[in-house]
Amino acid sequence: MSDPTIFESCTNKYGAELSLELLQCVSDETQAAKADLVSGVDTFYLIYAGALVFFMQIGFAMLCAGSIREKNVKNVLLWNLLDSAGGAFGYWSVGFAFAYGGQVEGGPKTFIGNDNFFLSKDVDMEFWFFQYTFACALSSIVAGTIAERTKMMAYLCYSVFLCGFVYPVCAHAYWSYNGFLSPFAAEPLWGSGVIDLAGSGPVHMCGGVAALVMGIILGPRRGRFYDDDGVPLEEPKAMGPHSVSLQFLGTFALWFGWYGFNPGSTLMISNANIADVASLVAVNTTLGAASGALSGMFTSTIVDERKTGVFTWDTTAAMNGCLTGLVAITAGCATVEPWAAFVIGTTAGWIYLAASSLMLRLKIDDAVDAVPVHMFGGGWGVIATGLFTNEYRLNKAFGMTENIGWFYEWGRGSGNFTLLGCQLVGVLFVAGWSACIFGPFCLVLKHLDWLRIDPLEEEVGMDISRHKGRAYESEGSANEDAVMQLSTRRLDILNNSNSQSGKGKAIKREKPEGVTDKPNTNENKAEATDANV
Repeated sequence: MSDPTIFESCTNKYGAELSLELLQCVSDETQAAKADLVSGVDTFYLIYAGALVFFMQIGFAMLCAGSIREKNVKNVLLWNLLDSAGGAFGYWSVGFAFAYGGQVEGGPKTFIGNDNFFLSKDVDMEFWFFQYTFACALSSIVAGTIAERTKMMAYLCYSVFLCGFVYPVCAHAYWSYNGFLSPFAAEPLWGSGVIDLAGSGPVHMCGGVAALVMGIILGPRRGRFYDDDGVPLEEPKAMGPHSVSLQFLGTFALWFGWYGFNPGSTLMISNANIADVASLVAVNTTLGAASGALSGMFTSTIVDERKTGVFTWDTTAAMNGCLTGLVAITAGCATVEPWAAFVIGTTAGWIYLAASSLMLRLKIDDAVDAVPVHMFGGGWGVIATGLFTNEYRLNKAFGMTENIGWFYEWGRGSGNFTLLGCQLVGVLFVAGWSACIFGPFCLVLKHLDWLRIDPLEEEVGMDISRHKGRAYESEGSANEDAVMQLSTRRLDILNNSNSQSGKGKAIKREKPEGVTDKPNTNENKAEATDANV
């Protein structure tokens, strides 16, 4: 039996005869039903947007796996799974509390949240879920930079630390009612606060700075910039990608997920004004990605033609230009016009190429170019918002009109630097906080010998040395001599352990199946049995 209608419910209470009580009942019940519908629509919108953001984990996993050598594929895929698992623990236990715990609209400014640890009090669960997916995305940024040479212990520790502490402080500063940079504070910084709808600064730049710091402390992969004697190579040694197909799949998955990342950051969709804002965000997200891909690829083509006289089309420049454009437009996607989104994305493509070249010159090894994409792209996105924010768009999205983008201030006949100044403060805060907190953390991991894997294991590859076998049954995924050395070492460790404990007997050392005494050739580079490792 279906539930009674509003009219039927009210007539059951007050009778069918027209009266003020009946009319008031119908009005109240209608408003209550409308409020329920609005709440349900907004809740579904945020859950769906969060699911799209979580889908970005597939993008990070595929992009990272395709960008490295095949002997470490299983390792980075597991890492990306653990981003979600470890990140969930860190964000559930303390991360959300540090980001939004104890916030009070109109309350005093605080540096960090201090309430609702382990979700011990009432909270909008859809909001927690949406913010959790952001934390996971940030953690995955670092994974690409440090791939192929980092211990699992270090990865687990930093994943929980980033999601549980480093990122929540940035999120609190930018988005909490009590954040000192937040435009939602009772008294925002310089009457404006930092405008960043979806996280160019607190998500992408924070992750990019963390990746840079860890990459420097960790050091480059063996043979990337130096030979075995430590002599610098004339040119960096190419290491991957082993699968361009996986790279493209990851890039498209990330672009798709960004339609939850940016439009979902409006947090609701149930009224016409917010719907207009979300629609603009989707358009600007598209234009930022498209222009970044085009500028990255065509600029790379022109530079190569000038150097070699041959036109080439760099897939990596196109993919990472696209991602840098997405990162850059994330901050201002609700407050800039579509033409400005195209300009921001185009500039982001150029910034990516320049930053990637700078990383090579400084001999900082970034396996997937995460630092140029996220740190440099994120910083540019926050600054660009201070240049291109439009008064009309800012009013619709944030309800403010006093301080707008610097270029538009010129149109007012003013040199008001307030918004751009706030954006620069926001960039400096994220860079300073992330580096100063994450740097000592990585140094502690290094001191404990939890950071970098053994050189021989690095040569063999993490898949064989730590994950019980290759991801692909193909030749060339690992150096067979190194596999034999690692097998010998581990048998020695096992024999010594058995001798000291008095248990068992020594295990006879045998060559792994397929490894012969003949010189290595294409015919006898058969795979060593993974069980021997």
